[in-house]
Amino acid sequence: MVAVMREVVFVDGVRTPFGRAGEKGMYWGTRADDLAVKALQGLLERNPNLPLDRVDDVGIAATTQQGDQGLTLGRSVAILAGLPLTVPGYALDRMCAGAMTTTAMMGGAIGAGQYDIAIAGGVEHMGRHPIGIGADPNPRFVAEKMVSPDALNMGLTAERLHDRFPELTKERADRFGMLSQQKVQAAYERGEFQPDLIPVATRSQAGWGLATEDEGRRPETTMEGLATLKTPFRPHGRVTAGTSSPLTDGATMSLLAGGDTARELGLSAKMRMVGFAFAGVEPEVMGLGPVPSTEKALKRAGLSIDDIGLFELNEAFAVQVLSFLDAFGIDDEDPRVNPWGGAIAIGHPLAATGVRLMIQLARQFEQRPDVRYGLTAMCVGLGQGGTMIWENPHFDGKKGK
Repeated sequence: MVAVMREVVFVDGVRTPFGRAGEKGMYWGTRADDLAVKALQGLLERNPNLPLDRVDDVGIAATTQQGDQGLTLGRSVAILAGLPLTVPGYALDRMCAGAMTTTAMMGGAIGAGQYDIAIAGGVEHMGRHPIGIGADPNPRFVAEKMVSPDALNMGLTAERLHDRFPELTKERADRFGMLSQQKVQAAYERGEFQPDLIPVATRSQAGWGLATEDEGRRPETTMEGLATLKTPFRPHGRVTAGTSSPLTDGATMSLLAGGDTARELGLSAKMRMVGFAFAGVEPEVMGLGPVPSTEKALKRAGLSIDDIGLFELNEAFAVQVLSFLDAFGIDDEDPRVNPWGGAIAIGHPLAATGVRLMIQLARQFEQRPDVRYGLTAMCVGLGQGGTMIWENPHFDGKKGK
């Protein structure tokens, strides 16, 4: 049964350039909340028709909510960015799918007629706040064998996918990783990413700088080079730094509205939200999560995988994306999949990434009026998956999907 709801549109989305986590990264001297503030200010500046007092809520996700990445980010960042004090906000954690979840929840609230306008995003400063730091997992997880000890190590869950599916070879993963780097570099050279990047002032011992591009790209990557990399998660394993998303700092923000409200205020509609779904799987193979979440989302929308003309899949690990493609019978190099590359090259600041996928899909929709539906999906730590389906408002019905 297809649910009937009010039209929900993705008005706009922006992000900071993504930086390498750690002392050598460009954001080492930058607060996490300031990254989010900068992204939100950039979003507001790009949408001058938005009456700030009409924003119903601000939801900002972070996985490790502590220090400068804590204090109810949605509310604190909204105040720091200059939104009226009448605008509420909240923080949320669904690990890697944080920003996807804030977008889905805000979209659901708009679709149900409870909100007219909402801001959804995420931030992760993995340099200052590494994943899991300060966490105290309940000993029952392992003592009662609720989950495998591997489940708490994302790299080992990726190795588990190689174990479970022998056809997911290291060579396939290496090639996918190399092509991601090449596609991101080609997209940069065409100027695809730059319009949605909000420059961020940085500081280090060398002085002040300006972040304008993603820092972690390695366009010189080759198959020969990838073959020599160590396998840090398991001796003689298959997952390497070249087939994994790097630890990353960054923030993303999106603006959502009811279709009628967007038209009233003269706001753009870059995408229409069709639906979303989240699903759980065995935590030790968390990379499979997007498969059942996509099946659920497609069923609810009355669509099939063949209706999807563009895929933006988060590249937490190459093997994770390949497992999704195999599950749906999609070729490794299908041009519909991550046409501008993905997180292996760009980076994956955990809770921020979901909106990064949407930003890229929205930009691709503008260039592809032959495509009607697109999909953003990602795996989530502790065994989950998330999927959102979007409709292209530029679709002309002439050809394609």
